[in-house]
Amino acid sequence: MKKTILNYINGEWRRSSASEVLDVRNPATGEAIAEVALSPGAEVDEAVQKAQAAFPAWRETPVGDRIQHLFKLKNLLEENVDEMARVITNECGKTYAESVGEMRRGIENVEVACGAPMLMQGWNNEDIARGIDEHMIRQPLGVVAAITPFNFPGMIPLWFLPYAVVTGNCFILKPSEKVPMSSQKLFELLDAAGFPPGVVQLVNGAADTVNAILDHPGVRGVSFVGSTPVAKYVYSRATANGKRAQCQGGAKNPVVIMPDADMEMTARIMADSAFGCAGQRCLAASVAIPVGAAKNPFTEAIADLAATRKVGYGLDEGVEMGAIITRQSKERIESLIGKGAEEGATVLVDGRQKTPQGYEDGNWVFPTVL
Repeated sequence: MKKTILNYINGEWRRSSASEVLDVRNPATGEAIAEVALSPGAEVDEAVQKAQAAFPAWRETPVGDRIQHLFKLKNLLEENVDEMARVITNECGKTYAESVGEMRRGIENVEVACGAPMLMQGWNNEDIARGIDEHMIRQPLGVVAAITPFNFPGMIPLWFLPYAVVTGNCFILKPSEKVPMSSQKLFELLDAAGFPPGVVQLVNGAADTVNAILDHPGVRGVSFVGSTPVAKYVYSRATANGKRAQCQGGAKNPVVIMPDADMEMTARIMADSAFGCAGQRCLAASVAIPVGAAKNPFTEAIADLAATRKVGYGLDEGVEMGAIITRQSKERIESLIGKGAEEGATVLVDGRQKTPQGYEDGNWVFPTVL
């Protein structure tokens, strides 16, 4: 039975009034495991209004009291790492080990934010000029939001949420509509951590929901992680509306291999970088540049590792690489491999048209080397 994904507004779980609903599919099996409504602007507006109402009291709450909720959250995350990792694997497609590693990084951010009483201290300079003392204090903005991607649904919200709330802001999360189950589980833990109503809120949706956040005058700042074209769009629209914005786009990561490198270790690290999370992360190495005598031994080593990497459902034993997030993404990757071959590349290892036994309905592209 498909799980219904809810919004979390003003300390309550709410079913969206939206008529448009998307299936959330397990990338490895193709099974529809949940459905998520694409929340309209009116629900964003309600979340912002509740956050604005909660802000004065939360801002005036001493930071030593605010971090108590993060201490509770940290312990709850530790207790639920296994369940969170399984949810991430089922909706995102990565391996269980990758999902656990993601959650460990997320928990580290909560731990760092617990040091806010020291981290957010200001500066004082007496007599910085004749008759002038200088004072710098840090103050919260108000209502802030984060728009997060599919590839790290447990970690990336925790890049922003702990720091925003511990410094006295009220926070709204709009996760990727492809992976909303991880955020729902995270907010169950936030609810258990006892944050006051309106301080942390979850609004699911797609492009229209994002636009409602970017256009709302009550949202003072926006954080985004995703593709470069969307990062540019979010930044331009947010700043045009007078908001602070930090928008992180994609990356290309060439790796230069020198002749004196340890080829076995280098190839293994390169394979882990390129094929970890099925290559769906900004730090995935996409281009190797072997120099001089490094060419042949490195090429042979990376091709062998690509050809022998175990691909499959991330909860199965020994799997080293999981599925691609959607059928559309799989087709796009396959088309790029084909384009590379058409333009003169030699396909040393071809990951197209391959399927792990028993998972024929999944989205699979095996490791590929051009």
